[in-house]
Amino acid sequence: MRSLPSAYLNRKEVTQKVKNRNHNNAKTGGNQGVGAKRREANEINASTPYDFNGKNLTAYGGLLPVATMLEKIGFTSLLAELITVNRIPRAMDVAQFVLAIVLGIYVGFSRLSHLRFVAKDPLLTGILRVAKLPVQTTLWRFLASLHITVGAQLLQLQRKLRERVWAAANVKLNAITVDTDTTVHTLYGKQMGGRKSYNPKNKGKKSYQPILSFIAETREYVGGKLRNGHRPTGKQIADHLEEIFAGLAAYGAALFGRADSGFYCWEAIQAYLKWNCRFVVVARKTNLLVEQLRKAKWKPSPNTDADAMCEFRYQPTGWTQEFRFVALRYDKPDTAGGKDPEDEETVEQYQLFECGKVKYRVFVTNIEDQPVSWIAWFSNQRSRCENLIKESNNDAGLTAHPSGRFATNAVHFQMAMLAYNLNCWLLLFQREEKETVENLKHTMLQTARLRFLYIPAKMWRHAGRSGISYSAEYAEKSLFDRLMSRLRGIVLLAEGFAPVVPVALK
Repeated sequence: MRSLPSAYLNRKEVTQKVKNRNHNNAKTGGNQGVGAKRREANEINASTPYDFNGKNLTAYGGLLPVATMLEKIGFTSLLAELITVNRIPRAMDVAQFVLAIVLGIYVGFSRLSHLRFVAKDPLLTGILRVAKLPVQTTLWRFLASLHITVGAQLLQLQRKLRERVWAAANVKLNAITVDTDTTVHTLYGKQMGGRKSYNPKNKGKKSYQPILSFIAETREYVGGKLRNGHRPTGKQIADHLEEIFAGLAAYGAALFGRADSGFYCWEAIQAYLKWNCRFVVVARKTNLLVEQLRKAKWKPSPNTDADAMCEFRYQPTGWTQEFRFVALRYDKPDTAGGKDPEDEETVEQYQLFECGKVKYRVFVTNIEDQPVSWIAWFSNQRSRCENLIKESNNDAGLTAHPSGRFATNAVHFQMAMLAYNLNCWLLLFQREEKETVENLKHTMLQTARLRFLYIPAKMWRHAGRSGISYSAEYAEKSLFDRLMSRLRGIVLLAEGFAPVVPVALK
């Protein structure tokens, strides 16, 4: 009989030892991974099959919070109350047309011809309660039928919506700062109202020069209008400011105003004084003002970027009273703001005017209880307004003037700014409770689209109910849930809208 190999005997001995071993004495292995089963990665290559069989899919799942907010604050009823349209459309009603254009701009399609890309989007059409959006020519005819007065009515609609949003979002500002500025829209067609005027980037071309005002604390658009290419006159500036402050007086907050040298006129100062507004306006260079600067007593300015500072009392020609003037002097202009003194953008930003070998920044103000450094700092914060105008031009499609008619472009202007304000209002509901006016963050419309709007989702319908399913991997689930819970909690009581954010924004 052949003997078994030694390797087999060794395996048999090891097996017997394992069977006789007390399992309670064995060491517990360490936890090398999470409890959930690890998912295998998807393999995508050139031969990956595809089809077009998916139904009720949308790439704009973030429209649900927008629709919820507009429904809760009564957008449709307000629009029907304030907007006057003589033409009765058949494809959709007036509210549906306006909301379709505004939501199209909010999504990122500022041109009416681009709405065909979302004409059958299930979420957008579900919000509008239509099977699909009408064709481009129908949208054109509706927009062209609107009278220029509809632009002012849309502005009034935004004021009413702001009152309701501030009440529901618990916004109680102690001070409201209004930043006013103009921008230049170069025209590449034959639009009515185009003028050859101030256009630093495209000199000699026709342009529009709209005027806009923003609330510095919440970054909201508070008022403005489309204008021809000429610079605004003193009366036009005063009418704009009085319209803005008349809408803000009901909040009972202290009013502040800031503007650049384009608003340096007696009519603007009168408008600020009429509404008891504390203002800082950049002064424009005149011969009499230069004489005052040369006679002033200058002293070092360690708390600003200037080499020296001064203040004096001065009454410009045509003004009925004198005001406090604050000036900064730059002996070395190349150090002003850390930029090249020959850079036109630097001169425009800092509102410098040159006198010999030095340059000055001069402000007129009725704020008497603050030092020169604070006045300069307060005026510098107006640069945020320029960023907001840039955001409106680039992200909200403010420069997309769709028609050759001035009235149509003026109405589209207000629709674009309404789409801009939708983002600001959603941010007020989405903010952290600990945030204050000083640290309130502003998310640009372009970034908000990427984070909160472009969310893939699937529409479903079961037992007569419709719903939306989002991806389990969505990174902002907690913020989305908090926003939706707050928006759905908006309730209209007898005394007004109940706040859904416990801590007030002050």
